[in-house]
Amino acid sequence: MRHKGISALVCAGLMAGAAALGGATPAAAAPAGPASAGDSGTPSDLRERLERIPGMTVVSVAEREGHPLYTLTYKQPVDHRRPHGATFTQRATLWHKATDKPTVLYTGGYTLPGGTASLTRLLDANQVAVEHRYFAESRPKGAAGDDWSKMTVQQEAADEHRLTRALRTVEKGKWLGTGASKGGMTATYHERFYPDDLDAVVAFVAPNDANNRDDSGYERFFKTVGTKECRDALNAVQREMLVRRDALLPKFEADAKANGDTFEETLGTTDRAYEFAVLDQVWNFWQSGTAADCPTVPDAKKVTDDELYDWSKKHGFSVYQDESLGTNGSGPYYRQAATQLGWADLKFKHLKGVRNHPDIYQPNSVLPAAMRGTYDNSTMADVDRWVKTRGRHMMFIYGENDPWSAEKFTPSRHDSHRYVVPGANHGASITKLPEPQQTQVVKTIKRWADVK
Repeated sequence: MRHKGISALVCAGLMAGAAALGGATPAAAAPAGPASAGDSGTPSDLRERLERIPGMTVVSVAEREGHPLYTLTYKQPVDHRRPHGATFTQRATLWHKATDKPTVLYTGGYTLPGGTASLTRLLDANQVAVEHRYFAESRPKGAAGDDWSKMTVQQEAADEHRLTRALRTVEKGKWLGTGASKGGMTATYHERFYPDDLDAVVAFVAPNDANNRDDSGYERFFKTVGTKECRDALNAVQREMLVRRDALLPKFEADAKANGDTFEETLGTTDRAYEFAVLDQVWNFWQSGTAADCPTVPDAKKVTDDELYDWSKKHGFSVYQDESLGTNGSGPYYRQAATQLGWADLKFKHLKGVRNHPDIYQPNSVLPAAMRGTYDNSTMADVDRWVKTRGRHMMFIYGENDPWSAEKFTPSRHDSHRYVVPGANHGASITKLPEPQQTQVVKTIKRWADVK
């Protein structure tokens, strides 16, 4: 998937999963105005209860499907270890139906999700959507916003802990956390550090890079996914894109000029940016495509330069440019990847001899200098151990042909589960599971939510 600077090195939490029970459905435009507040009284009563929460502001109220949708901001400490220090406002929404219904805490792991999570539909639940700290409008102002040491898994988990505890005073039913990709990771981290907040977590296609030095899971994936014919054809295209660098780089530079793309603050040169985009091609093909796309892969030795370049642009050639990689774009994700989340440092053996920049494929390469950081594996290792041994009421849904699903969370034996959707990519959903697994999943989630 290409989302400006977000591609193979970034979990595709911004991916729109429109399946009824997987991912999220987009929200329709909603007119402002009052709506039913379920069993909690009038919308004005509920608004008053929200505004009585210290640090909470109701920015606006709209209507979604006959129920009020509150846009909120909540004052959070920049550093939860120093709660009386600098603060910032975190954006969230509350879609309220009734106080006794379950509530789904939905995070995309990036900016504020604008849709409805699949679990919300499944359970006819209330929904709280939250924007991850340091993304979009949930970034501290001034010098605090440039202190990237506070962009951590633990700090975001603490944000969600405080928000959950505050809104539990309004929504009294069961609470379930969910999200896809980086959103699923974020929900898992919340559960690890604050296991008493939520009654269950359902995470979709959530990568688990427990040991950043060991990428054998990713390497094994690319040696086995699809058919050998398809794998060989994709590798040949990727190699040919670098073999023909002299002919194709001017095309890349012309596109960059036409699109207003620059690379000086991050990757540095067009040659580095071109190579980085090529390195992502095969990953992106499987992330958002399927085996049914294999017949479209051209014969790398026979196609013209134009044919090779044009096919690549439509199938995984994602450009990383300054404009989408800084503080206001996907930069905050790459900061997390560089310091805590990890990344797939693939060997690319089939590209030996045609790479100009052998150490480029890592997140610090696409960050401005001020946002770069040093990796520490301790948090991911800790979360991995905890999920395996102590996690309760946790469910993980993965896609068989999704590279992000190559390194998975292993749930514990404490009423926790993992399912892999056959042939699915990064859009894996419950509805794509075969029976009887699909029925089992729905039954388990409803039991956790205390819904019949």
